[in-house]
Amino acid sequence: MTDRKENSTNSLNEIYWKNNCGLSVTLSMIGGRWKINILAYLLNDQKLRYSQLKEKLVGISERILSSKLKELENDALIEKIEYEGFPPKVEYMLTKKGNSLKELIDLMNLWGDQLNDKQDIKL
Repeated sequence: MTDRKENSTNSLNEIYWKNNCGLSVTLSMIGGRWKINILAYLLNDQKLRYSQLKEKLVGISERILSSKLKELENDALIEKIEYEGFPPKVEYMLTKKGNSLKELIDLMNLWGDQLNDKQDIKL
């Protein structure tokens, strides 16, 4: 949730829909500009370092990448693996819950590819 009053109409609506609509729950966890791309890259590559994600996500700032990774981690969709040593090494990978999005992400990708190719949708 954003930094709005807890009893504001927007906050109350958001809480209501997250508790009563599966689509709202899903979109709150994977929606936005960067989260779905992070998840898709991790589906394809299994494990990625922070710097690898930053390289793949053209145009993302360090602050936003860190924020989105933390949100995905808090929602138990990704796991942060920290290795001992110097320099420190951190990798990210999908959790079982995150991997359960594979079919959904694949279908979304196929749908978008068909639209880009001006094809009829064949799902």
